[in-house]
Amino acid sequence: MSAKACDVLVIGGGPAGSTISALLATRGRDVVMLEKERHPRFHIGESLLPLNLQLFEKLGVAEEVRRIGMPKYGAEFNAPGLGEPVTFDFSKAVDKQYPSAYQVRRSVFDELLFRHATKRGAKTMEEVRVTAVEFNDKGALVTATLPDGGEAKWQARFLVDASGRDTFIANKFGGKRRNPDHASSAIFGHFTGAKRLPGREEGNISMWWFDHGWFWFIPLLDGTTSVGAVCWPYYMKSRKVPPEQFFFDTIAMAPGLQERLRDAKLMSPVTATGNYSYEMERATGRNYILVGDAYTFIDPVFSTGVMLAMQSGFTGADTVETCLDHPERAAATLERYDRHMRRGPRIFSWFIYRMTTPAVRHLFMNPKSMFVQSGVLSMLAGDVFRGTPIGLRLVTFKVLYFLSNLFYPRRWLANMRKRRAIVQEV
Repeated sequence: MSAKACDVLVIGGGPAGSTISALLATRGRDVVMLEKERHPRFHIGESLLPLNLQLFEKLGVAEEVRRIGMPKYGAEFNAPGLGEPVTFDFSKAVDKQYPSAYQVRRSVFDELLFRHATKRGAKTMEEVRVTAVEFNDKGALVTATLPDGGEAKWQARFLVDASGRDTFIANKFGGKRRNPDHASSAIFGHFTGAKRLPGREEGNISMWWFDHGWFWFIPLLDGTTSVGAVCWPYYMKSRKVPPEQFFFDTIAMAPGLQERLRDAKLMSPVTATGNYSYEMERATGRNYILVGDAYTFIDPVFSTGVMLAMQSGFTGADTVETCLDHPERAAATLERYDRHMRRGPRIFSWFIYRMTTPAVRHLFMNPKSMFVQSGVLSMLAGDVFRGTPIGLRLVTFKVLYFLSNLFYPRRWLANMRKRRAIVQEV
């Protein structure tokens, strides 16, 4: 079987794959994007960040996203026993240029980006599953199964792994590892008739801490509300009842959330997932890069998934072009890309790994310093790549965190030992 030639082959048609495909096709590259499913397809991760908006504008989809999105102006945090809910309003971030974001139904949003890549000239194919990749002097020979069961091959000069949590390259060639500092699982469903916040805050995401993790509450434009619990794996392993009953039993541990759902109706199957957190040793190799979740996935508490995926698509497009046009600069360019891919998750992870600790709960529920709050808000908005001066603010938050632990050393030691035991047992 003869292989078709292309400049770039992209495995996966989610936000990362669609973004890099659209950008490279717009620049005149011969791009093939292969998606194993057919759009629209279900996906979790409906909450976007304000810094997504600039990416939508650059990609040329801002108006289309606005039409399908529920405006989101902030994030509400709830912690039983720590007073009234606290709302972090994005308009109070250091850079006030992007004071809002959207909640989106991912099946609609992902298809929008996929079709946009097609409009920009990428050759997009659905229900095509990549089965083999062989790297050679010309780039990568890719074999895939077509919808009719037949087989096709492409000889690409460059390969982009945008396969998401399938982590195609890592599964084939190794390099994937469980995140050594974190482990979480999730259970979720969609409701109609959930009670939302009033007025302008109707579309805000709400979050509740409970004994075994935290909940999300994401209002969507069509009246549906996405509700899920991100839990320590030991809690998920304790399930002895059907998933739906276990889900409602878990919701009962957050009375405020249970009240919001008092008159709501579950309108989807309850879904549970395994360990969320993983990372790769590297995001690059000879003639390939990893984008989005194909490289790493961290706990979704800050809704970073789509933003990091699309950001990697933008940076990845520049990286691919340099490697194709200036092979003598490829090694240095791939090294820069690898460092870039580590930057965002590293900044978010410090907070994510400590999000369930008593000290962080207290600081989030008592945001007294506007200097510190604006830095945390900027981080929550996804403003970690543009050089916005938030470093000192985040350092101050970390100092307050460590001082809080010094005042309560027994609590800190007990929490640290518990966390270490949880992560090691996974």
